[in-house]
Amino acid sequence: MRKTILALAAVLLMTASAGAQSAGDTDRAAIVSVIEAQIEAFRLDDGERAFSFASPAIRRMFGTPGRFMAMVRSGYQAVYRPRDVAFLDLVPGDRGPTQAVQLVGPDGRVVIGLYFMQAQPDGTWKINGVQLLDQGDLAT
Repeated sequence: MRKTILALAAVLLMTASAGAQSAGDTDRAAIVSVIEAQIEAFRLDDGERAFSFASPAIRRMFGTPGRFMAMVRSGYQAVYRPRDVAFLDLVPGDRGPTQAVQLVGPDGRVVIGLYFMQAQPDGTWKINGVQLLDQGDLAT
C-alpha cells in the first residue's frame, strides 16, 4: 500500500510540473534543511523562527508569526507535531521545486506534505506553501 501511495504521489507531482526547471543535489540538501528547521521550530513553538522559513508572499499573507502559528496549529497538525518525517522525491515545477514529505501526525495518520519551494534572490530557499494529501486523496 505504501508503495502505491508513493507512486501515485510521484505521478501527481510529475503531471503537475511537466517541462519545469530542475533542482540539483545541493538545492535538495538546502531544501530539506529548511523544511527540517521549520518543523523543529514548530516542535519548539518558536513562531518567529518557523515564520522565518516562509516565503515573502506567505509572510505578507499572515502578517505575524502568531497568525501563522495559529493557522499551522489548527490546520496542519501533521506538520506542527509530526511523530515521524520521511523525505521523498524532490520534483521540479514551473514555479519552483516541490519536496514531497511523508508525515505521521500526532493522531498516527500518515499524510504526504507537498512543500512548494521558492528560491530567493540571495540563493536561499523559502517555503511557499504546503499541501497535505492523505491516503484517501492519493487513492482516488
